[in-house]
Amino acid sequence: MAGVGGGNDFQWCFSQVKGAIDEDVAEADIISTVEFNYSGDLLATGDKGGRVVIFQREQESKNRPLSRGEYNVYSTFQSHEPEFDYLKSLEIEEKINKIRWLPQQNAAHFLLSTNDKTIKLWKISERDKRAEGYNLKDEDGRLRDPFRITSLRVPVLMPMDLMVEASPRRIFANAHTYHINSISINSDHETYLSADDLRINLWHLEITDRSFNIVDIKPANMEELTEVITAAECHPHQCNVFVYSSSKGTIRLCDMRAAALCDRHSKFFEEPEDPSSRSFFSEIISSISDVKFSHSGRYMMTRDYLSVKVWDLNMENRPVETYQVHEYLRSKLCSLYENDCIFDKFECCWNGSDSAIMTGSYNNFFRMFDRNTRRDITLEASRENSKPRAMLKPRKVCTGGKRKKDEISVDSLDFNKKILHTAWHPKENVIAVAATNNLYIFQDKIN
Repeated sequence: MAGVGGGNDFQWCFSQVKGAIDEDVAEADIISTVEFNYSGDLLATGDKGGRVVIFQREQESKNRPLSRGEYNVYSTFQSHEPEFDYLKSLEIEEKINKIRWLPQQNAAHFLLSTNDKTIKLWKISERDKRAEGYNLKDEDGRLRDPFRITSLRVPVLMPMDLMVEASPRRIFANAHTYHINSISINSDHETYLSADDLRINLWHLEITDRSFNIVDIKPANMEELTEVITAAECHPHQCNVFVYSSSKGTIRLCDMRAAALCDRHSKFFEEPEDPSSRSFFSEIISSISDVKFSHSGRYMMTRDYLSVKVWDLNMENRPVETYQVHEYLRSKLCSLYENDCIFDKFECCWNGSDSAIMTGSYNNFFRMFDRNTRRDITLEASRENSKPRAMLKPRKVCTGGKRKKDEISVDSLDFNKKILHTAWHPKENVIAVAATNNLYIFQDKIN
């Protein structure tokens, strides 16, 4: 069966895998976020150890015109360190929750990274020249005696090996009482928002000591708390519009022109619940784990535990498209509740033309849905078929009855292998899939 990607049929094939093969995975090496930059030439990953690894796409070689550039390590740096809040006696993990790239304005690249409490703006720049021929110091850096200087030299720039430097330019701290779950750059490229469980703040990229609180859903009495904010995102074109999703399965769209505090939403998106399918787990599985605007700004996509929904911003009462990700798990919700997997937060992403969507599942499976043909496919991120250009075979899950040869039984799925984080290249059919401590890169097959 041909793959999903929008437009003409094509098939996905293996390109690269990054990360160690060890069976025993260190907790710090588990990838916690994946993000392409605006051009798709850089790919950043964050992990539970607070590190950010940036991969750069190599230029295509003239000798092998069909081999599109591979991604190789460009820069690695420690973004966050573990901290301790002495007032609340709480450890603050170094885990990177989100990375967001800023549009490139000059030769350097900028990105925002956040853990549970602190957001940092990083500058990634290259240096391939160094100054030589100083007057007041020798080549080894020792200061010279000013009385022995008899002539003046003009320092010159000499070529040196390329160095990629990552430096923190801004640190945005102390604005969130609860854990940050989202950051989103605004389309004005000057401001961004950050969201925690109960509040959303608006920041200016140049100002670190204050932010504006634009949403606050904290009740006066915390015992009356019924829902929390799970994700938030700015509109890709309208800098005054943003959305946030909740643990009750609803999405609110707010307009910052209406009021300084956006507690009253402009639009409220909710799908009425079918009373016949209500169960003990209904509320848990309806919680939205991710919300993403389409590139066009006309639609938004939400991911709950079992499905992905596409909403038209002009229609609030129900989604225009619903795709079942792993409906076969509905009968397994009880055991998924017991092993806490039911609380896993899966992300979702659009392809560059908004014609296809992708999200993760268990057993290192990930799902793609073609919005035009309504076809879907299940693929697996695995080292077994990790030969370059190896085709990815569609996978099928058998829910009962007689299992066919290529199918995998729902009872033999590995719930420890989960794909929570995926990213799609903004212009091409290249995808990045994080499977525990490994990053898989797949691309469409070129005949």
